[in-house]
Amino acid sequence: MNQKLIRRGFILAAFMNIGGVLAFSRLFSNAAINSADPVVMSNFGLLMIAVWGLAYLGAATIASNIKWLAAAFVLEKLVYVVVWIRWLLENSLAQLYAKDVFAGVFYSIYGANDFAFMVFFAYVFIVQFSNQPLPRNDA
Repeated sequence: MNQKLIRRGFILAAFMNIGGVLAFSRLFSNAAINSADPVVMSNFGLLMIAVWGLAYLGAATIASNIKWLAAAFVLEKLVYVVVWIRWLLENSLAQLYAKDVFAGVFYSIYGANDFAFMVFFAYVFIVQFSNQPLPRNDA
């Protein structure tokens, strides 16, 4: 995995966290997202998801050895994936879609999105932990 691809992956993760939260929460005004999970997806929780996005954006600017930062991101994403799975098992997406389509879509995809980026961050960690040099691609 070259450095350019890693940078783009971190930027995409930032965009998904920040842009996704702002779009689906309608700039923190979508009460349906908050009420579906008032602890994790309160406006404070959504703001913290956006802050994680800023951390990913910062990580995109680091040129080398971010393995432990990537490992922290893996754990962060794992928590959200577990919370999402538990939410799906205990709640009805159909009822949420009936209440608000944006909230329904948000709860349908956020855990899958987090899982995909968890795998990406894990791969970055594994590659860097194994001390395999990353090919430079400055183009």
